[in-house]
Amino acid sequence: MNNMDISECVKEWEDLIVDYKRLETINKDYATKLEEVGELQASCLKELNHQRYRMSIMTNALKRMEKKATKDERVVNLEKEIMKRKAMLYEIEATLPKQNSLYLKVILGNVNVSILNKNDKFKYKDEYEKFKLILSAIAFVLAIANLYIDFRPLQLILIFLLVWYYCTLTIRESILKVNGSRIKGWWRLHHFVSTVVAGILLIWPQNQSWEEFKHTFMWFIAYISVVQYMQFRYQSGVLYRLKALGARHNMDITIEGFHSWMWRGLSYLLPFLFGGYIFQLYIAYTLYHLSYNPDATWQVAALSMSFLLLGIGNTVTTFLVIPQKLNEQVTYLAVLFLLLHCCNMYTLLNTMYKKNHLRGALKLRYKLRAIAYRLSNEIAVLDQKWRQNKYDAKQE
Repeated sequence: MNNMDISECVKEWEDLIVDYKRLETINKDYATKLEEVGELQASCLKELNHQRYRMSIMTNALKRMEKKATKDERVVNLEKEIMKRKAMLYEIEATLPKQNSLYLKVILGNVNVSILNKNDKFKYKDEYEKFKLILSAIAFVLAIANLYIDFRPLQLILIFLLVWYYCTLTIRESILKVNGSRIKGWWRLHHFVSTVVAGILLIWPQNQSWEEFKHTFMWFIAYISVVQYMQFRYQSGVLYRLKALGARHNMDITIEGFHSWMWRGLSYLLPFLFGGYIFQLYIAYTLYHLSYNPDATWQVAALSMSFLLLGIGNTVTTFLVIPQKLNEQVTYLAVLFLLLHCCNMYTLLNTMYKKNHLRGALKLRYKLRAIAYRLSNEIAVLDQKWRQNKYDAKQE
């Protein structure tokens, strides 16, 4: 091919002209199909909104009928059909492009981030999961390194990594939400707060307060990284089985917290999760005392409030999940569990605060082990009561 003469070049060019005409035809068809797709999407959205508007009128009318008289069988049937139609409309909506959230509009502008191909959606979700796993492993290594190497640039590398990680996580989760993932509520807000926390840590000057706090923080990052790895490994397996059975949505993702679908098979993770939440509250408690140091800057008080918010938010949200899996007849158990957990939390904070006065590390380790054992027993009692109540309900 490199030794072509002018005649062969002319012949090749003529062949290319034919190929180019074919390319032009294909491209023209492609552009036409794109326009048709856009028009079909607009028509679908219009009909979708029309269906929901008409259904809302019918729902209000049925509610008024219920108030006036006893339920008619036709009313019950219509309500069931409306519920089914809502589910069907949700499935249709998942195939159509959605508008970006305000956060994505601020970050990315009006770029369309809807992924219409199912395989591409799953690939993006899998990349998100791998991203979390890899960054957790890197954070663990850096945290352990910082525990043994007192080098300020290495500390800043870890903190900057956390800033970048949580910023990227919030953007990716917003894109996943546009494409059908159902992560919501506190677990999304949790990552926004964590981004702020990492940013404040990055600008915390190296002073005596930081020197007193840094080892506690590095242990916290190491612990959270291990818990996140455990959650990823076991949540991924349970999600895969539930999706195969049709019990979960295909775009559901692993999370740092505890959801109702995790109750079966993953309840043993609760002690580790509550350990992390107690650690967050302990950090808030430690920073509160450090804020009274003469050299303490505003970052100390801000971080104390932020960790307090994270600890309380995580604990309360997880406790709200537990009653959902318990029958209303045994909701008092959730209250009892909350009280027991608060007692454990107080004991642990008091133990950690007085750790310098204990006779050696062995006594501290035994105390912590006893608290973890008590917490595990409380969860086991809750699980047993829930199963017994479920069995009694079936017998009735």
